[in-house]
Amino acid sequence: MNIINDFAEIAESYISESKNNPVYPSRESLKKMHELVEPFPENPMDASGVLSLLNAKGSRATVKSTGGRYFGFVCGGSLPAAMSAKLLATVWDQNAGLSVMSPIAALLEEISSEWLLNIFGLPANTAVGFVTGATMANFTALAAARHSLLKKAGWDAEGQGLFNAPEITVITGDEVHVSLLKALNLVGFGRERIVRVPSDNQGRIMAEKIPQFKGPTVLCLQAGNVNSGAFDPIEEICRNVNRENTWIHIDGAFGLWAGVSEKLRHLVRGIELADSIGTDAHKWLNVPYDSGLVFVKDKQTLLTALSASAAYLPEISQREPLQLVPDMSRQARGVPIWAALKSLGRKGLSDMIESNCRHARKFADGLKKAGFTILNDVVINQVLVSFGDSATTLGVIKRIQEEGTCWCGGTNWQGKTAMRISVSSWATTDEDVNLSLAAMLGAAEKEIKNQGQPILNK
Repeated sequence: MNIINDFAEIAESYISESKNNPVYPSRESLKKMHELVEPFPENPMDASGVLSLLNAKGSRATVKSTGGRYFGFVCGGSLPAAMSAKLLATVWDQNAGLSVMSPIAALLEEISSEWLLNIFGLPANTAVGFVTGATMANFTALAAARHSLLKKAGWDAEGQGLFNAPEITVITGDEVHVSLLKALNLVGFGRERIVRVPSDNQGRIMAEKIPQFKGPTVLCLQAGNVNSGAFDPIEEICRNVNRENTWIHIDGAFGLWAGVSEKLRHLVRGIELADSIGTDAHKWLNVPYDSGLVFVKDKQTLLTALSASAAYLPEISQREPLQLVPDMSRQARGVPIWAALKSLGRKGLSDMIESNCRHARKFADGLKKAGFTILNDVVINQVLVSFGDSATTLGVIKRIQEEGTCWCGGTNWQGKTAMRISVSSWATTDEDVNLSLAAMLGAAEKEIKNQGQPILNK
Protein backbone atom coordinates (compact mmCIF):
# COMPACT_ATOMS: atom_id res chain seq x y z
CA MET A 1 0.00 0.00 0.00
CA ASN A 2 1.42 3.37 -1.02
CA ILE A 3 -0.17 5.02 2.01
CA ILE A 4 2.05 2.94 4.32
CA ASN A 5 5.15 4.01 2.43
CA ASP A 6 4.00 7.63 2.54
CA PHE A 7 3.42 7.38 6.26
CA ALA A 8 6.83 5.81 6.92
CA GLU A 9 8.56 8.58 4.99
CA ILE A 10 6.67 11.32 6.86
CA ALA A 11 7.25 9.69 10.25
CA GLU A 12 10.97 9.23 9.64
CA SER A 13 11.31 12.84 8.50
CA TYR A 14 9.37 14.16 11.50
CA ILE A 15 11.43 12.21 14.02
CA SER A 16 14.79 13.09 12.45
CA GLU A 17 13.93 16.80 12.20
CA SER A 18 12.36 17.15 15.65
CA LYS A 19 15.68 17.44 17.47
CA ASN A 20 16.65 20.50 15.44
CA ASN A 21 13.26 22.22 15.52
CA PRO A 22 12.03 24.53 18.31
CA VAL A 23 10.36 22.59 21.11
CA TYR A 24 7.24 24.76 20.80
CA PRO A 25 5.75 25.62 17.39
CA SER A 26 6.39 29.06 15.93
CA ARG A 27 3.65 31.64 15.46
CA GLU A 28 3.86 31.04 11.72
CA SER A 29 3.29 27.30 12.21
CA LEU A 30 0.35 27.92 14.52
CA LYS A 31 -1.13 30.29 11.96
CA LYS A 32 -0.61 27.77 9.15
CA MET A 33 -2.47 24.99 10.97
CA HIS A 34 -5.66 27.09 10.84
CA GLU A 35 -5.65 26.63 7.09
CA LEU A 36 -7.22 23.25 7.91
CA VAL A 37 -10.37 25.07 9.01
CA GLU A 38 -13.02 24.71 6.29
CA PRO A 39 -16.67 23.73 5.82
CA PHE A 40 -17.33 20.01 5.75
CA PRO A 41 -16.16 18.91 2.25
CA GLU A 42 -18.66 17.68 -0.31
CA ASN A 43 -16.24 15.41 -2.15
CA PRO A 44 -13.85 12.69 -0.92
CA MET A 45 -10.06 12.95 -0.86
CA ASP A 46 -7.75 9.98 -1.28
CA ALA A 47 -5.90 8.74 1.79
CA SER A 48 -2.48 9.88 0.58
CA GLY A 49 -3.82 13.37 0.00
CA VAL A 50 -5.30 13.51 3.50
CA LEU A 51 -2.02 12.38 5.06
CA SER A 52 0.00 14.84 2.98
CA LEU A 53 -2.29 17.73 3.95
CA LEU A 54 -2.16 16.80 7.62
CA ASN A 55 1.61 16.64 7.53
CA ALA A 56 1.97 19.93 5.68
CA LYS A 57 -0.30 21.90 8.00
CA GLY A 58 -0.01 19.94 11.23
CA SER A 59 3.47 18.52 11.78
CA ARG A 60 5.16 21.85 12.42
CA ALA A 61 2.35 22.86 14.78
CA THR A 62 3.14 20.05 17.20
CA VAL A 63 4.86 20.38 20.55
CA LYS A 64 8.03 18.29 20.52
CA SER A 65 7.17 16.70 23.86
CA THR A 66 8.54 13.36 22.72
CA GLY A 67 12.04 14.84 22.47
CA GLY A 68 14.72 15.38 25.07
CA ARG A 69 14.20 19.05 25.89
CA TYR A 70 10.55 19.23 26.86
CA PHE A 71 10.26 19.68 30.62
CA GLY A 72 6.64 20.74 31.04
CA PHE A 73 3.69 18.99 32.72
CA VAL A 74 5.59 15.77 33.63
CA CYS A 75 5.32 14.48 30.05
CA GLY A 76 7.33 11.42 29.12
CA GLY A 77 8.44 10.79 25.55
CA SER A 78 7.61 7.73 23.49
CA LEU A 79 10.12 4.91 23.60
CA PRO A 80 10.82 3.63 20.06
CA ALA A 81 9.57 0.12 20.88
CA ALA A 82 6.40 1.43 22.54
CA MET A 83 5.64 3.88 19.74
CA SER A 84 6.16 1.23 17.07
CA ALA A 85 4.10 -1.32 18.97
CA LYS A 86 1.22 1.13 19.29
CA LEU A 87 1.38 1.80 15.54
CA LEU A 88 1.26 -1.93 14.90
CA ALA A 89 -1.67 -2.26 17.32
CA THR A 90 -3.44 0.45 15.32
CA VAL A 91 -2.82 -1.54 12.14
CA TRP A 92 -4.20 -4.62 13.89
CA ASP A 93 -7.27 -2.49 14.84
CA GLN A 94 -8.22 -4.70 17.77
CA ASN A 95 -11.11 -4.19 20.16
CA ALA A 96 -9.41 -5.10 23.42
CA GLY A 97 -12.53 -5.35 25.56
CA LEU A 98 -12.82 -9.14 25.35
CA SER A 99 -10.25 -11.87 24.81
CA VAL A 100 -12.44 -13.44 22.13
CA MET A 101 -12.23 -10.17 20.18
CA SER A 102 -8.44 -9.99 20.51
CA PRO A 103 -6.59 -12.94 22.06
CA ILE A 104 -3.22 -11.22 21.57
CA ALA A 105 -4.33 -7.98 23.25
CA ALA A 106 -5.69 -9.92 26.23
CA LEU A 107 -2.52 -12.00 26.53
CA LEU A 108 -0.22 -8.96 26.45
CA GLU A 109 -2.30 -7.35 29.20
CA GLU A 110 -1.90 -10.47 31.32
CA ILE A 111 1.85 -10.62 30.76
CA SER A 112 2.27 -6.90 31.44
CA SER A 113 0.15 -7.18 34.59
CA GLU A 114 2.40 -9.89 36.03
CA TRP A 115 5.52 -7.91 35.17
CA LEU A 116 4.16 -4.72 36.74
CA LEU A 117 3.17 -6.44 39.98
CA ASN A 118 6.66 -7.90 40.15
CA ILE A 119 8.31 -4.54 39.45
CA PHE A 120 6.39 -2.72 42.19
CA GLY A 121 6.38 -5.57 44.69
CA LEU A 122 2.58 -5.72 44.86
CA PRO A 123 0.61 -8.83 45.92
CA ALA A 124 0.38 -11.39 43.10
CA ASN A 125 -3.44 -11.46 43.08
CA THR A 126 -3.77 -7.68 42.66
CA ALA A 127 -6.08 -6.72 39.79
CA VAL A 128 -4.53 -4.54 37.07
CA GLY A 129 -6.66 -2.44 34.74
CA PHE A 130 -5.45 -0.61 31.61
CA VAL A 131 -7.16 2.79 31.41
CA THR A 132 -6.64 6.11 29.63
CA GLY A 133 -4.55 7.87 32.26
CA ALA A 134 -4.17 8.71 35.94
CA THR A 135 -7.55 10.45 36.21
CA MET A 136 -9.40 7.34 35.04
CA ALA A 137 -7.12 5.14 37.13
CA ASN A 138 -8.08 7.17 40.20
CA PHE A 139 -11.75 7.11 39.18
CA THR A 140 -11.71 3.32 38.74
CA ALA A 141 -10.01 2.75 42.09
CA LEU A 142 -12.43 5.09 43.86
CA ALA A 143 -15.40 3.29 42.32
CA ALA A 144 -14.03 0.09 43.84
CA ALA A 145 -13.53 1.89 47.16
CA ARG A 146 -17.12 3.14 47.12
CA HIS A 147 -18.42 -0.37 46.48
CA SER A 148 -16.31 -1.96 49.21
CA LEU A 149 -17.03 0.58 51.94
CA LEU A 150 -20.76 0.73 51.29
CA LYS A 151 -21.02 -3.04 51.11
CA LYS A 152 -19.47 -3.26 54.57
CA ALA A 153 -22.08 -0.73 55.71
CA GLY A 154 -24.86 -2.94 54.30
CA TRP A 155 -25.50 -0.87 51.18
CA ASP A 156 -25.53 -2.04 47.54
CA ALA A 157 -24.07 0.93 45.62
CA GLU A 158 -24.51 -0.69 42.20
CA GLY A 159 -28.11 -1.70 42.81
CA GLN A 160 -29.37 1.18 44.95
CA GLY A 161 -27.18 4.04 43.80
CA LEU A 162 -26.08 6.74 46.21
CA PHE A 163 -29.42 8.25 47.25
CA ASN A 164 -29.68 7.88 51.06
CA ALA A 165 -26.48 5.80 51.13
CA PRO A 166 -24.32 5.86 54.29
CA GLU A 167 -21.92 8.79 54.28
CA ILE A 168 -18.30 8.15 53.32
CA THR A 169 -15.63 10.47 54.71
CA VAL A 170 -12.94 11.44 52.17
CA ILE A 171 -9.55 12.65 53.41
CA THR A 172 -6.74 14.10 51.27
CA GLY A 173 -3.66 16.24 51.79
CA ASP A 174 -3.75 19.96 51.06
CA GLU A 175 -1.49 19.36 48.05
CA VAL A 176 -3.85 16.84 46.43
CA HIS A 177 -3.62 16.88 42.63
CA VAL A 178 -6.52 18.22 40.60
CA SER A 179 -6.90 14.93 38.70
CA LEU A 180 -7.73 13.16 41.95
CA LEU A 181 -10.23 15.87 42.85
CA LYS A 182 -11.84 15.39 39.44
CA ALA A 183 -12.04 11.63 39.99
CA LEU A 184 -13.57 12.13 43.45
CA ASN A 185 -16.15 14.42 41.94
CA LEU A 186 -17.01 12.00 39.13
CA VAL A 187 -17.46 9.08 41.49
CA GLY A 188 -19.92 11.09 43.56
CA PHE A 189 -17.85 12.17 46.56
CA GLY A 190 -17.84 15.85 45.63
CA ARG A 191 -15.11 18.41 46.24
CA GLU A 192 -16.38 20.72 48.95
CA ARG A 193 -16.96 18.04 51.59
CA ILE A 194 -13.43 16.60 51.40
CA VAL A 195 -11.38 16.80 54.61
CA ARG A 196 -8.09 18.48 53.68
CA VAL A 197 -5.09 17.71 55.91
CA PRO A 198 -2.22 20.23 56.17
CA SER A 199 0.95 19.50 54.20
CA ASP A 200 4.56 20.29 55.08
CA ASN A 201 6.87 22.60 53.14
CA GLN A 202 7.54 19.87 50.56
CA GLY A 203 3.86 19.08 50.00
CA ARG A 204 3.77 15.87 52.06
CA ILE A 205 0.63 15.16 54.06
CA MET A 206 1.33 15.56 57.78
CA ALA A 207 0.50 12.17 59.25
CA GLU A 208 0.02 13.52 62.76
CA LYS A 209 -2.67 15.91 61.47
CA ILE A 210 -4.90 13.19 60.00
CA PRO A 211 -8.10 13.33 62.06
CA GLN A 212 -9.59 10.39 63.92
CA PHE A 213 -12.44 8.75 62.01
CA LYS A 214 -14.82 5.88 62.66
CA GLY A 215 -17.20 5.42 59.74
CA PRO A 216 -16.51 4.44 56.11
CA THR A 217 -13.49 6.45 55.00
CA VAL A 218 -11.41 6.93 51.85
CA LEU A 219 -7.91 8.20 52.60
CA CYS A 220 -6.01 9.45 49.55
CA LEU A 221 -2.22 9.65 49.63
CA GLN A 222 0.30 10.83 47.08
CA ALA A 223 3.42 9.22 45.64
CA GLY A 224 5.17 12.11 43.92
CA ASN A 225 3.85 15.65 44.34
CA VAL A 226 3.34 17.16 40.91
CA ASN A 227 5.38 20.24 41.86
CA SER A 228 8.02 19.17 44.36
CA GLY A 229 8.14 15.43 43.67
CA ALA A 230 7.77 14.71 47.41
CA PHE A 231 6.16 11.52 48.71
CA ASP A 232 3.65 11.17 51.52
CA PRO A 233 4.78 8.91 54.41
CA ILE A 234 2.85 5.98 52.96
CA GLU A 235 4.06 3.14 55.16
CA GLU A 236 3.66 5.10 58.39
CA ILE A 237 0.10 6.08 57.58
CA CYS A 238 -0.94 2.68 56.24
CA ARG A 239 0.26 1.00 59.44
CA ASN A 240 -1.11 3.53 61.91
CA VAL A 241 -4.59 4.57 60.75
CA ASN A 242 -7.73 2.64 61.64
CA ARG A 243 -8.08 0.09 58.83
CA GLU A 244 -11.38 -1.46 59.98
CA ASN A 245 -13.46 0.44 57.47
CA THR A 246 -10.89 2.53 55.58
CA TRP A 247 -9.79 2.35 51.97
CA ILE A 248 -6.35 3.80 51.27
CA HIS A 249 -5.76 4.97 47.72
CA ILE A 250 -2.45 6.24 46.34
CA ASP A 251 -2.23 8.69 43.48
CA GLY A 252 1.11 7.71 41.95
CA ALA A 253 0.68 9.32 38.55
CA PHE A 254 4.42 9.52 37.94
CA GLY A 255 6.10 9.02 41.30
CA LEU A 256 5.10 5.36 41.55
CA TRP A 257 7.77 4.57 38.94
CA ALA A 258 10.47 5.56 41.42
CA GLY A 259 9.77 2.14 42.91
CA VAL A 260 11.59 0.40 40.05
CA SER A 261 14.93 1.84 41.22
CA GLU A 262 16.79 0.32 44.16
CA LYS A 263 18.13 3.80 44.96
CA LEU A 264 14.66 5.36 45.07
CA ARG A 265 12.48 2.47 46.23
CA HIS A 266 12.45 3.74 49.81
CA LEU A 267 10.26 6.62 48.64
CA VAL A 268 7.34 4.28 47.91
CA ARG A 269 7.86 1.96 50.88
CA GLY A 270 4.49 0.62 52.02
CA ILE A 271 2.60 0.84 48.73
CA GLU A 272 1.79 -2.87 49.01
CA LEU A 273 -0.29 -2.01 52.09
CA ALA A 274 -2.63 0.30 50.16
CA ASP A 275 -5.95 -0.88 48.74
CA SER A 276 -5.50 0.77 45.35
CA ILE A 277 -3.02 2.75 43.28
CA GLY A 278 -3.33 4.81 40.10
CA THR A 279 -0.53 5.77 37.72
CA ASP A 280 0.23 6.97 34.19
CA ALA A 281 2.22 4.82 31.80
CA HIS A 282 2.66 7.76 29.41
CA LYS A 283 4.54 9.71 32.03
CA TRP A 284 7.54 7.82 33.40
CA LEU A 285 7.18 4.56 31.48
CA ASN A 286 7.35 6.65 28.29
CA VAL A 287 4.63 4.98 26.25
CA PRO A 288 2.39 6.94 23.86
CA TYR A 289 -0.67 8.71 25.25
CA ASP A 290 -3.95 7.13 26.33
CA SER A 291 -2.27 4.79 28.76
CA GLY A 292 -2.87 4.56 32.50
CA LEU A 293 -2.86 1.77 35.07
CA VAL A 294 -5.01 1.00 38.09
CA PHE A 295 -4.04 -1.54 40.75
CA VAL A 296 -6.68 -2.86 43.16
CA LYS A 297 -5.62 -5.33 45.85
CA ASP A 298 -9.05 -7.00 46.14
CA LYS A 299 -9.78 -8.18 42.61
CA GLN A 300 -13.36 -9.24 43.36
CA THR A 301 -14.19 -5.76 44.66
CA LEU A 302 -13.08 -4.22 41.38
CA LEU A 303 -14.94 -6.81 39.30
CA THR A 304 -18.17 -6.22 41.20
CA ALA A 305 -17.88 -2.44 41.12
CA LEU A 306 -17.44 -2.42 37.33
CA SER A 307 -19.65 -5.39 36.48
CA ALA A 308 -21.72 -5.34 33.29
CA SER A 309 -23.67 -8.04 31.49
CA ALA A 310 -25.61 -8.49 28.29
CA ALA A 311 -27.09 -11.44 26.39
CA TYR A 312 -24.52 -11.16 23.60
CA LEU A 313 -21.48 -11.13 25.90
CA PRO A 314 -19.76 -14.49 26.40
CA GLU A 315 -19.83 -16.18 29.78
CA ILE A 316 -16.75 -14.99 31.62
CA SER A 317 -14.46 -17.71 32.97
CA GLN A 318 -11.06 -16.00 32.67
CA ARG A 319 -9.54 -12.53 32.94
CA GLU A 320 -11.45 -10.26 30.60
CA PRO A 321 -10.09 -6.73 30.10
CA LEU A 322 -13.52 -5.05 30.22
CA GLN A 323 -14.09 -6.41 33.75
CA LEU A 324 -11.34 -4.23 35.16
CA VAL A 325 -11.96 -0.83 33.57
CA PRO A 326 -14.94 1.49 32.93
CA ASP A 327 -14.84 1.32 29.13
CA MET A 328 -15.78 -1.70 27.02
CA SER A 329 -14.82 -1.09 23.39
CA ARG A 330 -11.28 0.24 23.51
CA GLN A 331 -7.84 0.12 21.98
CA ALA A 332 -5.24 -2.46 22.96
CA ARG A 333 -3.45 -0.44 25.63
CA GLY A 334 -1.44 -3.41 26.83
CA VAL A 335 0.52 -3.66 23.58
CA PRO A 336 2.75 -0.55 23.96
CA ILE A 337 3.11 -1.17 27.70
CA TRP A 338 4.35 -4.69 27.02
CA ALA A 339 6.72 -3.35 24.35
CA ALA A 340 8.13 -0.68 26.69
CA LEU A 341 8.73 -3.19 29.49
CA LYS A 342 10.16 -5.79 27.10
CA SER A 343 12.53 -3.31 25.44
CA LEU A 344 13.83 -1.85 28.71
CA GLY A 345 13.89 -4.79 31.08
CA ARG A 346 14.35 -4.15 34.79
CA LYS A 347 17.80 -2.61 34.35
CA GLY A 348 16.84 -0.34 31.46
CA LEU A 349 13.74 0.92 33.26
CA SER A 350 15.70 1.63 36.43
CA ASP A 351 18.47 3.35 34.45
CA MET A 352 15.94 5.59 32.69
CA ILE A 353 14.33 6.69 35.96
CA GLU A 354 17.68 7.31 37.65
CA SER A 355 19.00 9.19 34.61
CA ASN A 356 16.05 11.59 34.70
CA CYS A 357 16.63 12.19 38.41
CA ARG A 358 20.33 12.82 37.81
CA HIS A 359 19.49 15.35 35.12
CA ALA A 360 17.02 17.08 37.44
CA ARG A 361 19.75 17.46 40.07
CA LYS A 362 22.08 18.86 37.41
CA PHE A 363 19.50 21.53 36.56
CA ALA A 364 19.05 22.36 40.23
CA ASP A 365 22.80 22.56 40.86
CA GLY A 366 23.40 24.77 37.81
CA LEU A 367 20.59 27.19 38.62
CA LYS A 368 21.55 27.36 42.29
CA LYS A 369 25.18 28.01 41.40
CA ALA A 370 24.02 30.92 39.24
CA GLY A 371 22.37 32.44 42.29
CA PHE A 372 18.75 31.42 41.81
CA THR A 373 16.57 29.81 44.45
CA ILE A 374 15.59 26.14 44.31
CA LEU A 375 12.32 25.89 46.24
CA ASN A 376 12.10 22.12 46.71
CA ASP A 377 14.21 19.23 47.86
CA VAL A 378 15.04 17.52 44.55
CA VAL A 379 14.20 13.93 45.46
CA ILE A 380 13.30 12.67 41.98
CA ASN A 381 12.74 14.43 38.64
CA GLN A 382 11.05 17.68 39.73
CA VAL A 383 12.80 21.04 40.14
CA LEU A 384 11.14 24.28 41.26
CA VAL A 385 13.17 27.44 40.68
CA SER A 386 12.50 31.09 41.47
CA PHE A 387 14.34 33.78 39.52
CA GLY A 388 13.35 36.48 42.00
CA ASP A 389 9.97 38.12 42.36
CA SER A 390 6.87 36.88 40.53
CA ALA A 391 7.21 39.28 37.57
CA THR A 392 10.84 38.32 36.98
CA THR A 393 10.16 34.60 37.18
CA LEU A 394 7.22 34.85 34.78
CA GLY A 395 9.33 36.96 32.43
CA VAL A 396 12.11 34.37 32.40
CA ILE A 397 9.62 31.57 31.71
CA LYS A 398 8.19 33.51 28.78
CA ARG A 399 11.64 34.11 27.31
CA ILE A 400 12.56 30.43 27.65
CA GLN A 401 9.36 29.34 25.93
CA GLU A 402 9.79 31.83 23.08
CA GLU A 403 13.48 31.07 22.54
CA GLY A 404 12.67 27.44 21.77
CA THR A 405 15.68 25.46 22.96
CA CYS A 406 13.55 23.86 25.67
CA TRP A 407 10.13 24.31 27.24
CA CYS A 408 9.22 24.70 30.92
CA GLY A 409 6.01 25.86 32.52
CA GLY A 410 5.18 27.99 35.52
CA THR A 411 3.45 27.11 38.76
CA ASN A 412 2.54 28.57 42.12
CA TRP A 413 4.26 26.74 44.95
CA GLN A 414 3.07 27.55 48.43
CA GLY A 415 2.54 31.21 47.59
CA LYS A 416 5.62 31.66 45.39
CA THR A 417 5.76 31.87 41.61
CA ALA A 418 8.14 29.28 40.24
CA MET A 419 9.31 27.61 37.05
CA ARG A 420 8.82 23.86 37.09
CA ILE A 421 11.32 21.55 35.39
CA SER A 422 10.02 18.00 34.94
CA VAL A 423 12.61 15.63 33.50
CA SER A 424 10.58 12.64 32.32
CA SER A 425 11.79 11.56 28.88
CA TRP A 426 13.97 8.63 27.89
CA ALA A 427 15.39 10.89 25.16
CA THR A 428 16.93 13.51 27.47
CA THR A 429 20.73 13.47 27.26
CA ASP A 430 23.52 15.32 29.03
CA GLU A 431 23.78 17.50 25.93
CA ASP A 432 20.08 18.34 26.16
CA VAL A 433 20.53 19.39 29.78
CA ASN A 434 23.59 21.51 29.00
CA LEU A 435 21.87 23.26 26.10
CA SER A 436 18.71 23.82 28.12
CA LEU A 437 20.52 25.06 31.19
CA ALA A 438 22.46 27.55 29.07
CA ALA A 439 19.19 28.75 27.52
CA MET A 440 17.59 29.15 30.95
CA LEU A 441 20.50 31.14 32.31
CA GLY A 442 20.63 33.27 29.17
CA ALA A 443 16.91 34.04 29.42
CA ALA A 444 17.28 34.89 33.11
CA GLU A 445 20.18 37.25 32.45
CA LYS A 446 18.26 39.06 29.71
CA GLU A 447 15.13 39.40 31.82
CA ILE A 448 16.97 40.64 34.89
CA LYS A 449 18.98 43.11 32.80
CA ASN A 450 15.76 44.25 31.10
CA GLN A 451 14.32 45.06 34.51
CA GLY A 452 17.43 46.99 35.51
CA GLN A 453 18.39 44.58 38.29
CA PRO A 454 21.95 43.47 39.09
CA ILE A 455 22.98 40.17 37.48
CA LEU A 456 23.48 37.46 40.07
CA ASN A 457 26.94 35.89 40.50
CA LYS A 458 28.54 38.42 38.17
